[in-house]
Amino acid sequence: MQNQTALITGAAKRIGAEISRTLHAEGMNIIIHYRSSKDEAEALCNELNALRADSAIILQADLLNVDELDPLTKMAADYWGHLNVLVNNASSFYPTPMGKITEAHWDDLMGSNLKAPLFLSQAATPYLKASQGNIINIVDIHGFRPMKEHPVYCAAKAGLAMLTQSLARELGPEIRVNGVAPGAILWPENDIDEQTQQLILDRTALKRQGEPKDIAATVRFLIRDADYITGQVIPVCGGRSLNI
Repeated sequence: MQNQTALITGAAKRIGAEISRTLHAEGMNIIIHYRSSKDEAEALCNELNALRADSAIILQADLLNVDELDPLTKMAADYWGHLNVLVNNASSFYPTPMGKITEAHWDDLMGSNLKAPLFLSQAATPYLKASQGNIINIVDIHGFRPMKEHPVYCAAKAGLAMLTQSLARELGPEIRVNGVAPGAILWPENDIDEQTQQLILDRTALKRQGEPKDIAATVRFLIRDADYITGQVIPVCGGRSLNI
């Protein structure tokens, strides 16, 4: 992975930032994409460059605007002369209970979780084919089992799981396409109460919360160690998908 280049969407904080640090530690150069979290993106970029000079840059783009995706991937590939990995991590998440769903909710949740990964993967395909690269989609265990009051989000993540399989067929043999489906890793930024958190953890087989490093390690495995794996979505959920 030394001197390979990874473009990670929504990389400024939370799971995206941990993926950035993990791949950077393997010697990769990191493109930190952000939409509005400029301060966090710059702080992470400075952190990585302090560890290894000229090893990280930031790029801003609104992934819901398809016209911005070709320039984004071109800038990502041109900076170090190649693009080896695309991690589709950026995501919107919030409840949309029946009776209160709007078209704006649909456009945002489907746009960030399904439309953007498709069109960004398409834009990155020429560069990834040239490098025999990887696409990693961050899915969700609720793309397989629904979560109450989140029908639009769950449908979008279910679509992303199928897109992962479809792209693996479309882009092989040059590009491998896989996914990671987190479970109870980080609580939503719109807080849920402690009782609900405990209920979720009680429904895992391991009876504990995971960490962003668990997702990042799985992404690293799929890139570095999984040469004969494509079209797969790996749940990283402590066994919660056994008992949602």
